[in-house]
Amino acid sequence: MAPSIESRGLPPRGRRAAGPGAPGMRMAGSHVFPRLAPGGTRWAGEADAPPAPPAQDEQKLRVAVLAPPWIPVPAPGYGGIEEVVRLLCDGLVAGGHRVTLFAAPDSHSPAEVHTVLSAPHPDEIERSLWEADHVARAFDAIDAAARIGDPFDVVHDHTGFTALAMANRLDTPLVHTLHGPFESGNAEFYEAHGHKARIVAISESQRASAPARLRDDIEVVPNPLAVDEWPFGAEPGDHVLWIGRIAPIKGPHRAIRAARRAGVELLIAGPVQRGDEEFYAREVEPHLVDAGVRYVGEQGGEAKKTLYRQARAILMPIRWVEPFGLVMVEAMACGTPVIAFAEGAATEIVLDGENGFLVDDEDEMALAIGRLGEIDRRRCRQTVAERYDVPRVVDGYLRVYRHAVGARA
Repeated sequence: MAPSIESRGLPPRGRRAAGPGAPGMRMAGSHVFPRLAPGGTRWAGEADAPPAPPAQDEQKLRVAVLAPPWIPVPAPGYGGIEEVVRLLCDGLVAGGHRVTLFAAPDSHSPAEVHTVLSAPHPDEIERSLWEADHVARAFDAIDAAARIGDPFDVVHDHTGFTALAMANRLDTPLVHTLHGPFESGNAEFYEAHGHKARIVAISESQRASAPARLRDDIEVVPNPLAVDEWPFGAEPGDHVLWIGRIAPIKGPHRAIRAARRAGVELLIAGPVQRGDEEFYAREVEPHLVDAGVRYVGEQGGEAKKTLYRQARAILMPIRWVEPFGLVMVEAMACGTPVIAFAEGAATEIVLDGENGFLVDDEDEMALAIGRLGEIDRRRCRQTVAERYDVPRVVDGYLRVYRHAVGARA
């Protein structure tokens, strides 16, 4: 017998009407989103005419969305995956699809919310016990729905590894979005289990780092952003901003050096998570006595939006293959340009000289701060609307879902 499930039938939040049509998406190999043009500076096909609207009798789908079990949706603070899940559920429901969200307790969505665990686990992220328990109970519920004649068409997985490894245990096709990087430690896992589901990368950079045997079968759909939720800032202050998880790969210490060389004030925002306390104490905290560096803690909601729109730019001195980098897109939606090291998906999101600058080191970052007057803040917002707004990304995932359903049939 399937375990009991707490079902929360919550009233819909205010739903946004679909915005004006975004530039057309074209199929390119296994990609449902445009491949990058040579040079990796913008999506191919951005100037194309919008696609024809779907036929009126196009089948609506019943979708099970598996969020991680650690943090509620939407996240009360830091939670990139949870924000992606929130927006996808919003967009799918607004499009008339029937969506069930399996998420941590205290989650809210216009989708039907099922919580299968008794508590969230924010301090135990990536503990296999809770992920396996969450996925197994969700799979039991998906099986139960099929037994009573109300099956799901597709399962969209945003958890770590458990659901993908066990995807062939379901009769329902599964789509797995990879939110972290492909790296040597997980390559063997994906080679062994990747064929069990349809894998989606969130950037071309991430797809390119996949194991060679899987690469051509991986589809690319970037993370969404609801542009109309982010206020535009036409008149920023004189300071620049660094925001994110305070960790060596994210580079707050490099941002401090670049801002000092440029002679501008730097605001630092973000959580210090378990394991990063020593780095914060060594590389960030000693500089807070300086007049030009301020730590404002973890910021969410309206406070985070205010930080973005009041900054002259955000600094992204990353030294790893960032799979996406949601903070870059959020900042641009507020009109704030991004100055980033040319690593990972930054080379796709930042259009050099148009919505920010790509640089190689702290010296070049400091020089780019002096060139911010060249950037049109309205163009920063426009690039996000053209490439990442929710309706466009939801359309991309619907194509993936239908590919998965068709392949299983």
